[in-house]
Amino acid sequence: MPKLVWREPIETTTITNRPPGGEGPGPEAGLETVPRARLSPEAEPGPRRRVITLGDIAGRESGGLVVLLVAIGALTLASDEFLTGNNLSNLARQVAIFGIIAVGQLLVILTAGIDLSVGSILGLSGASTAQLLVAGMPILPSILLGVGIGTGLGIVNGLLVTKALLPPFIATLGMLGIARGMVLLSTDAQTIQGVPEAFQTIANGTILGIPNLLIIAAAVTAVMWFVLTRTVFGRYIYAVGSNPESARLAGVPVRMVTISVYMISGLLAGLGGVLLASRLGAGIPTAGTGFELSAIAACVIGGASLFGAKGSAIGAATGALIMGVLNNGGNLLAINAFYLQIAIGVLILVAVGFDQLNSRRSATGG
Repeated sequence: MPKLVWREPIETTTITNRPPGGEGPGPEAGLETVPRARLSPEAEPGPRRRVITLGDIAGRESGGLVVLLVAIGALTLASDEFLTGNNLSNLARQVAIFGIIAVGQLLVILTAGIDLSVGSILGLSGASTAQLLVAGMPILPSILLGVGIGTGLGIVNGLLVTKALLPPFIATLGMLGIARGMVLLSTDAQTIQGVPEAFQTIANGTILGIPNLLIIAAAVTAVMWFVLTRTVFGRYIYAVGSNPESARLAGVPVRMVTISVYMISGLLAGLGGVLLASRLGAGIPTAGTGFELSAIAACVIGGASLFGAKGSAIGAATGALIMGVLNNGGNLLAINAFYLQIAIGVLILVAVGFDQLNSRRSATGG
């Protein structure tokens, strides 16, 4: 299996034939530049290299998969209703939108950033799409505009981080307030009702008995998995999260990669808003409140590191599924929702604790 090797940067050295006392190289001056470090499939062994393989990524996912299987097994034994078709269909619809947002959030986290605006962007995109539909616009253009709103706000987030040099936390926290204020103003804090039945079918329909939402979420996860594991852009994302300065010296377009991940996060948040409006049959201005924290939690539970460069699309989707299964099981067993919040909080602390422990072991060679 090819290994992705990140080589530490080597400073560039330029040798010029500069005339004595001259201000710069003459027209005949020779230039020789020592090549910078580069990202390559194979590289010579070195004392300071770091190797990223698909096996490492799968190892980080395994913990989440074990937790998921244990939770499913326990709920199967505890409740006869858990494995019923109706309950599994509802669970799939509940988890799908969280999974889509979590995958988008993952890309930002892989670059050691964070996007706190996804919940508000979801609410704005969903309500805007509902408004356009009620005003008589056809379904497809309404959906495209709704997703476009999320994409545009994601680009603004990326520009604030790369151009204005704002910390991701501050930039996206500001966007959280802006997007939520925009949706409340545009809707006068009122639910937008009267969307077409055909629009509602998008999220509530099925194909061969499989909910459409689950199919869409699986497709988004598969595409992001392919991007992260099989494309140069995916390698760039991990490189930026590992060390942005080293990535820049290696020729990685750090600024463009950073803007792109925020754009994709906004796009998927916009898609989630459209799908939620379709599922509920209305545009709700307060929709998505708290979703950003759920998305971050899903990524962390699924094996992502908030310090960047660690995590996978399948892991983020698994984390979202774990949270959905716990909430669904709690409802079936009539467990107080506050206890479920505590359980999810404990899972986050355990996941981060294991990540820190593994990082220290790797640093010390233990």
